[in-house]
Amino acid sequence: MLFSNRLLTLAVMAWVLCFLPACSVRHHLLQQAADEISQQSVEEEDIGLAREASAFYLKVAEGLLRALPQHVPLAQSVTSGLTQYAYAFLSTEADRVESKSLQQAQALRERAARMFERAKTQGLRTLTIQDPDLLKPMDPSLSAKQRPLKPETVGLAYWTAAAWGGQISLSTDSPEVVADLPLAASLANKAWKVDPRYGDGALASLMGTLELARPGGSRPRALQYFDQAMQVSQGQNPGVWVAKAEGWAVDQQDRPSFEAWLVKAIEVSAGKRDLSSQIMRERAQWLLSQADNIF
Repeated sequence: MLFSNRLLTLAVMAWVLCFLPACSVRHHLLQQAADEISQQSVEEEDIGLAREASAFYLKVAEGLLRALPQHVPLAQSVTSGLTQYAYAFLSTEADRVESKSLQQAQALRERAARMFERAKTQGLRTLTIQDPDLLKPMDPSLSAKQRPLKPETVGLAYWTAAAWGGQISLSTDSPEVVADLPLAASLANKAWKVDPRYGDGALASLMGTLELARPGGSRPRALQYFDQAMQVSQGQNPGVWVAKAEGWAVDQQDRPSFEAWLVKAIEVSAGKRDLSSQIMRERAQWLLSQADNIF
């Protein structure tokens, strides 16, 4: 179902409330709408319909988050939605069309980078409201004084770090953006220290990917993160297989493992009807078709 009647009603209500004069009643209603919307999700098996539905949902949720920037669940919903939109519908599409049109691929990547940045900005705004010193302890010299992340913000920190990493990966010609990689990695590490099992292995996979990308990153440590992701997910998260193939196997120029892990991702996703699994299956199939170009 593209939108439940309940979610559609809440979305319209939230949109209207955002334009009402500020008052305690308005704030209460906004809070109520935010609580409800942050617990909802756009569930749709058809990728095209999901793309259209998510655009509407994200615009409404972003408007509501502007009024309630301290609302962690809503911020996580917005940040994750923008990040997944950038990855699934823009960055991945750019890879697909590049062989036909470099100009179109570049335009999609630029848009994806902006979307990732938008997600990162939304996430950091709420995270720094929760902890004004969040970015300051990321200085390695202050590591001993770092305050642990609040458990309720782990998901938001994960998606913010993922969006940050996505922006950096598409901005290699912008030194000022690339220079933030240690900050993105440090934020992910903060989340990982609190809940290393978060996201059915997704957070551990992100740690492995960022470790490989980080200047001076440790290959053995990156492999440990990927292996941990496999253990946490029990091999049933197709995204973990794809991340390990794109990250570790490509870094090591290990084509046999690259192909074997992508085949496994396709097998694991075959029995799943959720949108994320479908996207990972398509990604794995495309990567397999590009093996000759990658190796």
